[in-house]
Amino acid sequence: MPLTSKIITLKKAHHRGEDVVLLRFNYDVELTNRMKQLEGASWSQTMKSWYIPEQEFDLPLFVRIFQGIAEIDHSFKSQRPQTDSKLNKRKAYFYRHQITLPQGYLEILVQKRYSQSTISTYTAYLKDFIYHFKDRNLHDIEVQEINEYILSLIQLSDISGSEQNQRINAIKFYYEKVLGRERQLIHIERPRRERVLPDTLSKSDIQAIFKNTPNNKHRCMLELTYSAGLRRSEVLNLKINDIDSKRMLIKIRGGKGKKDRYSLLSKSVLVHLREYFIAYKPEKWLFEGRDGKQYSSTSITRVLKKSAQKAGIKKRVHLHMLRHSFATHLLEQGTNLRVIQNLLGHENIQTTEIYTHVSNLEIQKVINPIDEIISKT
Repeated sequence: MPLTSKIITLKKAHHRGEDVVLLRFNYDVELTNRMKQLEGASWSQTMKSWYIPEQEFDLPLFVRIFQGIAEIDHSFKSQRPQTDSKLNKRKAYFYRHQITLPQGYLEILVQKRYSQSTISTYTAYLKDFIYHFKDRNLHDIEVQEINEYILSLIQLSDISGSEQNQRINAIKFYYEKVLGRERQLIHIERPRRERVLPDTLSKSDIQAIFKNTPNNKHRCMLELTYSAGLRRSEVLNLKINDIDSKRMLIKIRGGKGKKDRYSLLSKSVLVHLREYFIAYKPEKWLFEGRDGKQYSSTSITRVLKKSAQKAGIKKRVHLHMLRHSFATHLLEQGTNLRVIQNLLGHENIQTTEIYTHVSNLEIQKVINPIDEIISKT
């Protein structure tokens, strides 16, 4: 693929108290106009550069947006030292925009209604796979070679168990769904299932976040995410008629697994939603961005981050923590686990049971033996 003479150089930096990715390029009208339309991108007069907060920066998406327009130099020559594994990962990313996906791969992902997040992940990981075997015909690669490739990623890049599964799924999708080799890759080694406890916030933390979100629309988004246990995509995909104020329910269409469900509509949140509706008058999406378009995932992430910082919350806060906190707080109030499962849209009750390990209800009843020991000294 011929490369354009325009180059956007990405570089890590620290700006206004947060880690950012600088987007540097020689002045160009087309690139400047695209930057102005790019969600999350801002111009820094002091840095003389466009930038995006590092936490919100999606490299594969950025590369796709500028594909054929500019070459992306994302070697990330930052001031911070990098391990060999990180350098290897950057090198793999550098070649992604030069690799063409096999015919049918992207089309079938779209036809099967995979989420945009999954599509971005699968296409990026398959490109890494293609690059690794760049001198080979993909049709001839054996299962053992795929296992060795995954093993090399574990050893050199220290990928997590979840990333290992995603990479395997991306490869399997190509061989089984695109080439039609059904169930031929069942012998690829899968990681042992990890039990990672979800991060949660206390009720006082949640309250502080809401108090430090003065914008009505922003507050409604965060309140709705927490009070209905929504995923990020679910709150952004809400339409006006999904709010059923008569039955006090919210209809979530096409959640994870493409399944519809209902969740709770809080009376308190409904009051705020009505105030928001009068002020903003959305037409299609419940929460609209610029020009009536759907509100972006990077923007809602930034809203929560700023509110958490203002609230003085020191730990890293992400949007899914509101959903985890909602489930944990319901459990601590004595809500039946099956009810929580239905509200969250979990297919398996075991997924919901993870919150029993996070709940503080039973732990508070335990008397620490050291208290008795110290009291007698």
